[in-house]
Amino acid sequence: MTTREVEHEITIAAPAAAVYRLLAEVANWPRIFPPTIYVDREDLGPGEERIHIWATANGEAKNWTSHRTLDEESLRITFRQEVSPAPVAEMNGTWIIEPQGAGSSRVRLLHAFKAIGDDPHDLLWIETAVDKNSTKELAGLKENVELAHAAEELTFSFTDTVRIEGAAKDAYDFIDQADKWDERLPHVARVRLAEDTPGLQELEMDTRAKDGSTHTTKSYRVTFPHHRIAYKQVTLPALMTLHTGIWTFEEDPTGTHTTASSQHTVTLRPENIEKILGADATVADARAYVQGALSTNSTATLNHAKDHAERQG
Repeated sequence: MTTREVEHEITIAAPAAAVYRLLAEVANWPRIFPPTIYVDREDLGPGEERIHIWATANGEAKNWTSHRTLDEESLRITFRQEVSPAPVAEMNGTWIIEPQGAGSSRVRLLHAFKAIGDDPHDLLWIETAVDKNSTKELAGLKENVELAHAAEELTFSFTDTVRIEGAAKDAYDFIDQADKWDERLPHVARVRLAEDTPGLQELEMDTRAKDGSTHTTKSYRVTFPHHRIAYKQVTLPALMTLHTGIWTFEEDPTGTHTTASSQHTVTLRPENIEKILGADATVADARAYVQGALSTNSTATLNHAKDHAERQG
């Protein structure tokens, strides 16, 4: 079976140790890498972990499981896909971070892969996907590290929570069944939900703002029945460069009530603040505006989920 090997690299104006830490902590990935939707991590012991990744490849949503070995001393992270998405038969690789002086690093990303049935067309498809994603990943990594200080001010998280006198499953079902939101939620004008792969959803909807205008958003969602739905918004309003979130449903031991939460992480787009909010608007104003808009919608959705769950009980 043919093994194809490819290498991509980029130079980053940041110390090698800082770059390594960002790559090692996979919770950062949806924020750093445009194709990454969500990552779940399982600790396998010192320097070993299993990660389940949901990401887009050539415009298609895929998911796979990888085993990673982390070597902080040599600034290397090796990975091997345990369960690969078709048409990939095998995929492995290495992140290598090389210091280039005190404040600069060379990052090399190596991949080796095989196609199911050794199909030349599939090999080319995989190589194209690897090339696109590696280019995006390295560019995202470079941008994120080099703008780390600015990102601290521009990136923020918040959570809205409601208590439900009902079962977690019923509240979860309301959020999971987003194809019914245009009938159930006043702020949703149109919705389209596709789930070609169980547990991986593509959600597109038109949302009404307070002023009556509508805006279209597209998200990918990863579902974990009946306690969590993680998502990444890929079509964004003008004030944001990033919006990820997690719906969580925690039932008390007696099963009589559930705590339902909507957590958001947002990165602002500073160049659009003045255009949208006016000449005197600050980053703090933009944070308040975005959080207000998102919180209004998520709290409304949680309250409708609460009503739905409590009716079921």
